[in-house]
Amino acid sequence: MSEDDRVLRDQIALVTHAAGFAARVHAGQTRKGESGAAYILHLAEVADLLAKALEEPDAELVAAAWLHDAVEKTKITSEEIESVFGPRVASLVAEVSDDKSLPEAERHHMQIEMIGEKSEAARLLRLADKISGLRELAEDPPAGWDMARRRDWLQFATDVVDRCRGLNTALDLLADQAAAAACRSIDELAPPSA
Repeated sequence: MSEDDRVLRDQIALVTHAAGFAARVHAGQTRKGESGAAYILHLAEVADLLAKALEEPDAELVAAAWLHDAVEKTKITSEEIESVFGPRVASLVAEVSDDKSLPEAERHHMQIEMIGEKSEAARLLRLADKISGLRELAEDPPAGWDMARRRDWLQFATDVVDRCRGLNTALDLLADQAAAAACRSIDELAPPSA
C-alpha cells in the first residue's frame, strides 16, 4: 500500500469511527422538531456539509462534526474524545461546546461574542451546525416553540452565522438559503393582516 493510500485509509477510518462513536453515545436522542427525528441525523448533516464544502479535505474536522455535541449532550468528556480521536478533534469539539451550567440566553450571548476568537476550523464547524439548525427551524420546528421563540432563535443563529462569514463561500450561501427558508416558515405562522 502506498503512503498516500495509507493516509487516505486512516482518514476514512477516523471519520467512520467518529460516526459510529456518535451513533452509540447519542443513541435514543431525538431532535427538537415535532417529527422527533433521530439526533444522529443532525450530526450527519453537519459532517456532510463540511465534507462537501471544504476546499481541502480535513478528516479531523469532519470527525469533530460527528462529535461536536457529545460533550454537551452525553456523558462523554473532552478527555475521552482526545484519548480516542486525538488532540485536534478534541480541541475542535471543545471550541464549539457550550457550558451547559449557564442559562440558555447567556450561552447564546457567549456563542455570538466568542465565535470570532475561535479557530477557523471551529468557526466552519459552528457555521455548518447553524445551517443544520436553521434548516430544522424551517422544515421541522421544535415542538412547542411559538413564533416569538422561533424568531429569537433565528436571530441568534444569524448573528453567529454573520460572525463566521468569509471563510467558505459555499457554506455562506447555504446559510443564507437556510436563514431565508426559516424566515419564510416563521412568516407563514403570522396571522393575516386585517
